Amino acid sequence: MGEPTPVSDRVVTLPNGLSLLRLVGVPFFLWLVLTKHDPLAITVLAVSGATDWLDGKIARRWNQTSRLGQLLDPSADRLYILATLVGLTARHVVPLWLTVALVGRDLLLAVFLPVLRRHGFGPLPVHFLGKAATFNLLFGFPLLLLGDGDSAVSHVAHAFGWAFAIWGSALYWLAGLLYVVQVREVVGATHGEATVS
Repeated sequence: MGEPTPVSDRVVTLPNGLSLLRLVGVPFFLWLVLTKHDPLAITVLAVSGATDWLDGKIARRWNQTSRLGQLLDPSADRLYILATLVGLTARHVVPLWLTVALVGRDLLLAVFLPVLRRHGFGPLPVHFLGKAATFNLLFGFPLLLLGDGDSAVSHVAHAFGWAFAIWGSALYWLAGLLYVVQVREVVGATHGEATVS
């Protein structure tokens, strides 16, 4: 197993710039979805996915992993998921229950942030399972958008989009439950240390 990547307090890094660029793109992307500029919306989402992969790769390769980056990167992911859900629900491409299920998971996890802060911790690092869930969702949503039509391509995209969306939703909740377990372990460990000292 390799050495853990050092985390710095640097703000001005290329990965942080890419994450910020992704964040700025969220309202533009939502506007594109709501106004049915689907090819451009799919392009923005694809570019966002590419920069998401790239910022992590650069951060590890050039030792530019930072605390700010650890906040910006998952925030951008969640905002893209939220914006996509809002847009696709408003257009009746996905049902309301899917939006409620995914947003509900994020609201549940938000409850644990004050608990972590109270024990001297920030948000826990994103787990590989969470990254896999986000990948599936951000791959499935554009396919669902592409599937909003009557052509043969639309029917195929719709089927594959739902496959990725359902699998991604299951992983998203599984990653959320794993996060809850990790919070309990971290808080339990600090209680144990306090008892010993």
